Amino acid sequence: MGATSHQAGAAGRAPTADRPSSLRNVVLVGHSGAGKTTLVEALALTAGAVNRAGRVEDGTAVSDYDEIEHRQQRSVQLSLVPVEWAGIKINILDTPGYADFVGELRAGLRAADAALFVVSSSDGIDGATRMVWDECAAVGMPRAIVVTHLEAARADYAQMTTVCGENFAAEDPDAVIPLYLPLYGPPGPDGHTPVAGLLGLLSRRVYDYTSGERVERDPEPAELALISDARSRLIEGIIAESEDESLMDRYLGGEDIDFKTLVDDLERAVARGTFHPVLMAAPAADGARQGLGTVELLELITGGFPTPLERAAVPVTTPDGADRPAVTCDPDGPLVAEVVKTSSDPYVGRVSLVRVFSGTLRPEETVHVSGHGLSDRGHEDHDVDERIGTLTSPFGKQQRTLTQVIAGDLACVAKLTRAETGDTLSAKDRPLLMEPWTMPDPLLPLAIAAHSKADEDKLSQGLARLVAEDPTMRLEQNPDTHQVVLWCLGEAHQDVALERLRTRYGVQVDPVPHKVSLRETFGAKAAGRGRHVKQSGGHGQFAICEIEVEPLPPGSGIEFVDKVVGGAVPRQFIPSVEKGVRTQAARGVAAGYPLVDVRITLLDGKAHSVDSSDAAFQTAGALALREAAAEARIHLLEPVAELAVLVPDEYVGPVMSDLAGRRGRVVGTEQAGAGRTQVRAEIPEIEIGRYAVELRSVSHGTGRFTRAYARHEPMPPQIADKVREQAEKGT
Repeated sequence: MGATSHQAGAAGRAPTADRPSSLRNVVLVGHSGAGKTTLVEALALTAGAVNRAGRVEDGTAVSDYDEIEHRQQRSVQLSLVPVEWAGIKINILDTPGYADFVGELRAGLRAADAALFVVSSSDGIDGATRMVWDECAAVGMPRAIVVTHLEAARADYAQMTTVCGENFAAEDPDAVIPLYLPLYGPPGPDGHTPVAGLLGLLSRRVYDYTSGERVERDPEPAELALISDARSRLIEGIIAESEDESLMDRYLGGEDIDFKTLVDDLERAVARGTFHPVLMAAPAADGARQGLGTVELLELITGGFPTPLERAAVPVTTPDGADRPAVTCDPDGPLVAEVVKTSSDPYVGRVSLVRVFSGTLRPEETVHVSGHGLSDRGHEDHDVDERIGTLTSPFGKQQRTLTQVIAGDLACVAKLTRAETGDTLSAKDRPLLMEPWTMPDPLLPLAIAAHSKADEDKLSQGLARLVAEDPTMRLEQNPDTHQVVLWCLGEAHQDVALERLRTRYGVQVDPVPHKVSLRETFGAKAAGRGRHVKQSGGHGQFAICEIEVEPLPPGSGIEFVDKVVGGAVPRQFIPSVEKGVRTQAARGVAAGYPLVDVRITLLDGKAHSVDSSDAAFQTAGALALREAAAEARIHLLEPVAELAVLVPDEYVGPVMSDLAGRRGRVVGTEQAGAGRTQVRAEIPEIEIGRYAVELRSVSHGTGRFTRAYARHEPMPPQIADKVREQAEKGT
């Protein structure tokens, strides 16, 4: 690294690749504020893809160009920035660092073949970043680390490399080693010593950025001494990963290993995912053409990261689940592509970011779109043929037209009206389906109501388009509470959803308090008499019925029993009584929640030969049930969820204390891998409405949980009384 020639791509044209070996797909990972977007712009500037202001031809940034991102001052979506370096097309996938947008991060991981972890020298490494590292390690994804914010007053590169080793490779610290050391310039007025260049450990060369340009020179004696001390550890780490078992003996025997041999072994180890070099980067100074460390990063990406050809074969099935041979990265193979992101443009319509895994995608051809049937999240099932529109390479807000997209590459496809994120595109005469990637469940509810009648007319279509773009969002039409609920990943996710509804789809909605599905039941046996007798000219209304209500075991529902003797209630009106009590039970008898788990027995009644009717006995049945409820003790039943919380061991205590404070009952704990514990608990749903946010706080962003409905059970009297008071006030 550090001794190859460079060739930047020309600004104004879309980088292209005619074979998979000329492609690299890399995703940037790191917490919010680590500097990922700034790094993307610095790499694009060095590659000649943007001007010195870091802008593309239309004056916009290459990343974070969405209006929502401008307003929120952070990335909220996955963006693709293709650049060219040394004849290689690099697809840089910039991901949001905030936990609410982890769905965008997972889409980026799916589309990439390697990951560049961006860590801030001033902020350190958070738990969420460590978890993503572990996920990448589990699938063997190649990873490298780049340290940013070197200009910060408390930045310490040497300490940061140690922290990276402790967090990312505690069991094998020699797998995380810097390739360069910082070259410090003279102290500034504030006493801070800035990083002015890099000391190449393998090349034993100095890359000096003091002049604003990258200047390569021989090291001075003091610099050479610094290089020599760190170079030995780096070489030993590389040799330990070498396939040449004799290399270590030769090195320990005093042989000076050839530079090319070391670089080749380093690149192979990085591509295998067993060695993780640490680099550093900083944006270009005013007027400079290259940011510090960006050339070295581009060299690592093109030389050390794998091509799409090295990705494991992709398992596929037919849409109905029949196995098919796995597909490899072959432009002449069967077409298999995946929609990794869906967005909407007010002028173009739906735009799909697609990764092609096999075959070649061409404009105007008809393809088969296979979905995964996410109907439980409000997504419409679809398995259809669609015509490919224009193929483009995104760059900021620009879309540069492409003639084709080969296996291994990424591009945008216009006008796929039915395709959603996670769908598979394949040949229409040979439809295939890729297994979906894992997406987190949205567990923070947002109940909404249309702001006006005009908004109500547009709401359904706007929500459908919103969830089509984002598989981490679930749409629920709750039949019990009659609320429209958007389930999101966090508060920032909610804010973006509301803003997109308003700005993209012209739908204004108002958040309303989220309701859980409460129930009512009788605490003891009770009797009631319903008398509906009216005479006001013409046919009157006459119906009397007497009922008995008794509680049943949970889950029994409503049971109606007829015990009328002697025809006191004519046979034709008994179904009317049943309909009346069931209708009243659905409305509730105390606080307006459905009545469940009771047996209602019709014992007696009276009828009139002229004035009795179906409607009269329905009314009498409802009155009888209300009278029985007025004389009985009515329990409110609340839904209880089974919760499984996965946290690092050090947060088990705080999590269990927090659950106990929410009326939760811990039913067990178990180890879930090294250093992690799963806590299982039962907890009232009314207590975990905001648990997605609050667990993040308790566990410092490292906790995850799942929830499932368990049952309804009686609510404590003091809480039930408050609910009844609210119901009486109409709140």
